[in-house]
Amino acid sequence: MFETIILAIGLVLIIEGLVYALAPSLIEQMLAALRDIRPEARRLMGLLAIVTGLALVWLARSAL
Repeated sequence: MFETIILAIGLVLIIEGLVYALAPSLIEQMLAALRDIRPEARRLMGLLAIVTGLALVWLARSAL
């Protein structure tokens, strides 16, 4: 289980790093767009991302 957590964190950092390295101006546009979204909607988006991520991890772990 610990190995899976480390793997997941590593993959997230790789993807985040790629976005910052390949499209830094896109990050600025995304931050500006996020400012226009209500905090409640951002919270819901975060919760949905957590649930989706948990479902994907569960599917990946059960497939092994």
